[in-house]
Amino acid sequence: MNIRKYLVPPGSGLLLKNLKTDDTAEFKSKDEAKKLLKKNIETMVELQDKLYAQDRYSVLLIFQAMDAAGKDGAIKNVMSGLNPQGTQVFSFKQPSKEEMDHGYLWRINKALPERGRIGIFNRSHYEEVLIVRVHNLLKFSQLPPNLIDNKIWEKRFNQITEFEKYLFENGTVIIKFFLHISKDEQKRRFLERIQDPSKNWKFAAADVEERKYWNDYQKAYEEAISATSKKYSPWYVIPADKKWFARLLISEIIIHHLKKLKPDYPTLSDEQKSELEKCRVKLESE
Repeated sequence: MNIRKYLVPPGSGLLLKNLKTDDTAEFKSKDEAKKLLKKNIETMVELQDKLYAQDRYSVLLIFQAMDAAGKDGAIKNVMSGLNPQGTQVFSFKQPSKEEMDHGYLWRINKALPERGRIGIFNRSHYEEVLIVRVHNLLKFSQLPPNLIDNKIWEKRFNQITEFEKYLFENGTVIIKFFLHISKDEQKRRFLERIQDPSKNWKFAAADVEERKYWNDYQKAYEEAISATSKKYSPWYVIPADKKWFARLLISEIIIHHLKKLKPDYPTLSDEQKSELEKCRVKLESE
């Protein structure tokens, strides 16, 4: 699959309305995509095992989207076969009082994956330039008033890119996904959640209210993604109307970046091999 088609090049001006939400590339069959996803998960399991054993790089996967775009399902299905010991998942909700008393990257920094592990952020520090911006939540923050000016978002974009550059230069590979869903498909999924008792728990009345701000969110996403998609921390816009394709595409992108790291099992020194041989002989002689 040509994953570059979905990459947001650094410095490009993103217009979400120009990107299809129901794209399925060359795939016409849902079953075909599911078979390939299964193979991709097997490949990811192998690559993760080597990444964990090598203990050099960490990988951070960031998922952002409008409500009902399928973040939870993508994380569950794409990452289903990975070793939990080498995977960390964080879902960022409304900041706590303690978190509000720190800079907005403080809680993010605490949740970063260790070397050898894959960290998954279900929402992230980008909420600070998305929902905070759309709903003007800065007025409720603990920031000194003189620091809130008309350049606050530009400053935050710079802070985020410098933060992610620091992570990259210290061995963390960052891959960011925006699940791009249409407003009509979101409506269909909301109605499904209302009509299906097993999905009622996923729905909140506030979800409908948020639809009033659809265009504001689209603009906020466009500006945030355009400003922060860098070679060292790229954004991919994932067509999300077809869940099966979104999941396959995400798996393809993750595999691409994992392979670039060339993870492998550590090579033992002659001394270590000699010690292993002694242990083998000792065990067999019991």
